[in-house]
Amino acid sequence: MTGECFFDTNILIYAFAAGDRRSARAEELLGAGGTIGVQVLNEFTNVVSRKLRWDWPEVDAALSVIAELTGPARPLTVAIHAHALKLARSHALAFYDALIVAAASDAGCQVLLSEDMQHGCKYGGVTVRNPFLAEA
Repeated sequence: MTGECFFDTNILIYAFAAGDRRSARAEELLGAGGTIGVQVLNEFTNVVSRKLRWDWPEVDAALSVIAELTGPARPLTVAIHAHALKLARSHALAFYDALIVAAASDAGCQVLLSEDMQHGCKYGGVTVRNPFLAEA
C-alpha cells in the first residue's frame, strides 16, 4: 500500500498503544509506509500528551518514528480546507473527518485507513478502509 494509503490518527495511536489488540496490525501498516497530514500529527500529539499523558521526550520519539516511516507530513492548506467544506456538506461528514479525506485526496491517496469512518465509503477517489475488520 505504500504511497497509496493515508493514515487517520487512530492508526498511529494504535501503533504506539501498549497492550491494545489493534497494535500489531497498526504497527504492520505503519511499517509498510503511507502518507499523513499535519492534522494527523496535531491530533496524535494532542491525544498522546493529554489523554495518554506521555511526557515530551516520548512524544518526540514517536513523532520521529512516524516521520521516518511516512516521510514529511502533507501540509494543511486553504485548498484542502475548501475541499473539506464541500465534503462535509455533500456527505454529512464531521468537519475534521472531511479534512482528513480532503488531505488524502490532495495527496493522491486512493485509500484512507481509519477505524473512525464507515468502512467502504467512497469520497471521490478516496475509499475508507478499516484495517481492523476481518474482511479488510
